[in-house]
Amino acid sequence: VSHDRHFLNNVCTHTVDIDYTKIKMYVGNYEFWYESSQLIQKMIKQQNKKNEEKIKELQNFIQRFSANKSKSKQATSRKKLIDKLTVEELPASSRRYPFISFDMEREIGKDILQVEGLTKTVDGVKVLDNVSFTVGRNDKIAFVGDNEIAVTTLFKILMEEEQPDAGFIKWGSTASVSYFPQDNSAFFNDCKLSILDWIRQYSKDETETYLRGFLGRMLFSGDDIFKSVDVLSGGEKVRCMFSRMMLFQSNVLILDRPTNHLDLESITAVNNGLSDFKGYVLFASHDHEIVQTVANRIIEIAEKGCYDRQGTYEEYVEWRKANHGGSFTL
Repeated sequence: VSHDRHFLNNVCTHTVDIDYTKIKMYVGNYEFWYESSQLIQKMIKQQNKKNEEKIKELQNFIQRFSANKSKSKQATSRKKLIDKLTVEELPASSRRYPFISFDMEREIGKDILQVEGLTKTVDGVKVLDNVSFTVGRNDKIAFVGDNEIAVTTLFKILMEEEQPDAGFIKWGSTASVSYFPQDNSAFFNDCKLSILDWIRQYSKDETETYLRGFLGRMLFSGDDIFKSVDVLSGGEKVRCMFSRMMLFQSNVLILDRPTNHLDLESITAVNNGLSDFKGYVLFASHDHEIVQTVANRIIEIAEKGCYDRQGTYEEYVEWRKANHGGSFTL
């Protein structure tokens, strides 16, 4: 059992799906199971739609001509056709996927972000040493490296939560930034607000109807929305943070290990949301699959400066081995 999709895809020869008291085995890895299960649901929905449209067409004919003697036989035959058409129920499932989708309130201009010569020491250890890069058109950048504190510190500097010892950052005038911190405790500790009132702080539309609908997409429904946020599980808090980010409608997203505490369904939703986003993404993640499928540029924070390469994560790993040797972690 693992939440690491890359691991499952590379190790598993069979996948056992345990869902809603039923067990079904698939021959293949996680990706094969996911695509197969999604395809089955899609086919059932498409067939149901066709059958529903045909039933409606037949019912309209019967309603129009059932009293017409010359067409009564045709009406009767159509009744029999309706009896043969079935609308299949989708298999019951306890698996729930949140809907994570990022919209932009406005497009970003030509200038996005310039980082020049950033240097920073934390607790006597230099974690950033002359780091420079410029964010270009359509960039979705994954930051990697052995020192997790270095990446987190970089993100905090970009959000002006910390100041560098040397160097500077310059955001474009049209950039609007949303930040997903690795440590979200400041948003929830000692906060007695309900989920509904907590998310209301960040919404332009403060009506309960709108907020209920929005929270429902993130799997908060019924009386759940009245739970106090300080007692939420780690995964629930992460879903709240994603809700907050989506409401901001920013054109730049910065995310520091966003899949911590999430189950596979939520991780998949995050992956899809970031892949589909039309803006800019700067992120760090332990999830190989997200880094591989979302990022089109990799920046590794090194002991001195950084390595910067366009391409996927796996392409970067091959380049890194060939040019610099050694290894590093996500």
